[in-house]
Amino acid sequence: MICLTARPAGAAGPRAPAYRRAMSGEKSTRAEVRIVGAERPGGLELRTLGLAERGLPELRATGLPPYLGQGWAQVLGLVAQRMAASGLNGPARLELGDGVAVLLAADKGGLAVLPPPDHGGRVDDWRRELLVRLFPEASV
Repeated sequence: MICLTARPAGAAGPRAPAYRRAMSGEKSTRAEVRIVGAERPGGLELRTLGLAERGLPELRATGLPPYLGQGWAQVLGLVAQRMAASGLNGPARLELGDGVAVLLAADKGGLAVLPPPDHGGRVDDWRRELLVRLFPEASV
């Protein structure tokens, strides 16, 4: 299982990590959005936890090759940031960078992050290309 936690910019003061707060029973509104993952028969599944508390749909990516897990956790984090900044809360095309876009499609009560309709290649190729374009330092 992968669990990455990000606090929004401007979140005040140091806090115990989310897993420690959960173990101690501390209850509060979550100041972070977590990205969790699990291996499934069809590949790695990543999803966000915490967007719904802000009135936004949770995100998910399924069928990922395991070696793309860390990079795609960053992609989901970036998509979550852009959604929160724009107030986007439904299916749409979302621009992430210069000529880099994703399609957010309704999926199981949330939004799936998919290739835009104008992408003509294989989904696995698009997933790798997206990482290289968004995070060029990762291709070294």
